[in-house]
Amino acid sequence: MTDFAQRRIMMVNTQVRPSDVTKFPIIAAMLAVRREVYVPAERREAAYVGENLPLAPGRVVLEARTLAKLLDALDVQPTDAVLDIGCGLGYSTAVLARLAEAVVAVEDDEARATEAQRTLSAEGVDNAAVMTGPLAAGSAKHGPYDIIVLQGGVEKLPAGLADQLKDGGRIGAVFMTGALGVARVGFKADGRITWRDAFNATAPVLPGYEERKGFLL
Repeated sequence: MTDFAQRRIMMVNTQVRPSDVTKFPIIAAMLAVRREVYVPAERREAAYVGENLPLAPGRVVLEARTLAKLLDALDVQPTDAVLDIGCGLGYSTAVLARLAEAVVAVEDDEARATEAQRTLSAEGVDNAAVMTGPLAAGSAKHGPYDIIVLQGGVEKLPAGLADQLKDGGRIGAVFMTGALGVARVGFKADGRITWRDAFNATAPVLPGYEERKGFLL
């Protein structure tokens, strides 16, 4: 029988702590949330490897290091309302639910969204809800949010997403340029977002977050 609890401790000790993630709530959340129940059944044995875990074509569960460092940079508070875009099967949502007051997650695949909600409920996560819809649209009707976090790569933010972020709020994403990426955190003030680089990371670009490519004549 696989000892996932031991693997979870190993993940935190070898992937998260060495990456300068020191906030106790993040460490505690990652030790508590059973990552293996939020990945496809056939990938359960690989749930704790130190890399992005394939979820579907062009979609991944972000590696623990990337998610932890992103949450660290976003400085999630217990009173925050969070929008989690591209939640997959719900792992990031479960971690965020331990850090924030409430989480609204968005997943564009109805089957994944249904499974995510079912697993979250089964795991006792009662302050998160999974919505089905285009990832680029976010979830304006439940906003505005203190924090928006994207579980995948971004080339360009869709128009209107910034409007779902409160003034004083933070947004975090992995911005991709070709095969290279950097995680950035944006701070909204007076209606505008100012970005700063946080750390290097890579992830497939989420649907709707691609840079529109023009045609050359």
